[in-house]
Amino acid sequence: MRKVYYIYNSKTRTYDRIYPTVKHRLMSYLRRLFVGMGLGAGTFMAFFFIFGSPSERGLRIENSKLQAQYHILSSRLDEALLVMEKLQQRDDNLYRVIMQADPVNSDLRNARYGNTNRYGEFMDLANPKLVINTSKKMDLLARQIYIQSGSFDEVVKMCKNNDKMLACIPAIQPVANKDLKRTASGYGVRIDPIYKTVKFHEGMDFSANVGTPVYVTGNGRVIKVGWEGLYGNCINVDHGFGYVTKYAHLSKINVRNGQEVVRGEVIGKVGSTGKSTGPHLHYEVHVKGKVVNPVNYYFMDLNSEDYDKMVEIASNHGKVYD
Repeated sequence: MRKVYYIYNSKTRTYDRIYPTVKHRLMSYLRRLFVGMGLGAGTFMAFFFIFGSPSERGLRIENSKLQAQYHILSSRLDEALLVMEKLQQRDDNLYRVIMQADPVNSDLRNARYGNTNRYGEFMDLANPKLVINTSKKMDLLARQIYIQSGSFDEVVKMCKNNDKMLACIPAIQPVANKDLKRTASGYGVRIDPIYKTVKFHEGMDFSANVGTPVYVTGNGRVIKVGWEGLYGNCINVDHGFGYVTKYAHLSKINVRNGQEVVRGEVIGKVGSTGKSTGPHLHYEVHVKGKVVNPVNYYFMDLNSEDYDKMVEIASNHGKVYD
């Protein structure tokens, strides 16, 4: 319904009706039009800034999904790098130690790409820091896989050329210990159980009942048997290639001096002779005249998981017997 306008006439004291001109009507229409357009534009802009356009909402959702996927990828790369680190440690401290080869240079394994502009193309992305960090991890892992693959090829080649050496290298545990429950004190500094002083333990102790069989850990020749001071009844075996093993605190010796022995052969029985607080076997590995950690010489007995568990048990020193 059209509005009707009146004006008060003071002379006649009545209200006279006003009929707007075409100009007034046009101005009124234009005013209403601009007000409506302004309100519409304001509403649209408010909705646009708060909720965004459908395409922008879709892009934001897609961007969030991509960021989540990058975070997941980054976490998985961290896990893969940890697995690679364990492989590298096993390669350096086990395979290459056994083959008497130098470890792989750590700088070579962890070298980064020198091209600083390698990741410049990612700077225009929504989250460049995350993308660049993930890409760097991917490149590092790829490089380490390449280096480690080459290292394993080298170790395999050394093994093929050293069949006799592999038969002689200490490679099994000196007592039956599949569940690792007989692992006692490990190699390294610990408190002496008798003198209560700090002392370097030059081997590994395996707790076992008196009379438990003791196995020679590699082919070789017995070079010394009998009583050896604090070691009690003891057997020393020369495996050649610079390797010598010692088996101490025995209750019985089954071999004679000069006898040839084969890996896995029973050479004695567990006891508690010499300086000992309980029945156990003290086992040492010497390489080129230097005592080394025996934990690196059970590769025929332990898979990678058992090896890591053995290292953990041994590093905690467990029960100290001598």
